[in-house]
Amino acid sequence: MKELNYTVKEINHNYKIKVSGIYEGQRVNTLVGVRGFMNFVSDVDLCNRLLDRAFNSMEDVCVCNLRRGIKISFYVC
Repeated sequence: MKELNYTVKEINHNYKIKVSGIYEGQRVNTLVGVRGFMNFVSDVDLCNRLLDRAFNSMEDVCVCNLRRGIKISFYVC
């Protein structure tokens, strides 16, 4: 089983993760933890790519739009 490239402590220490959009027919606009983020994305490789993108970003917020209508925002703490 594949794992994340970053620890949960490291992710939660650096970012607040917000998920918005339409998920399974329901409108979503909420802050989530790492487990909630992984449940929404449901692919460890994609989670790692999104986290790499957020950690390499120099902005205060990194917004990632998925094709299925979900927008994930990583806010720097």
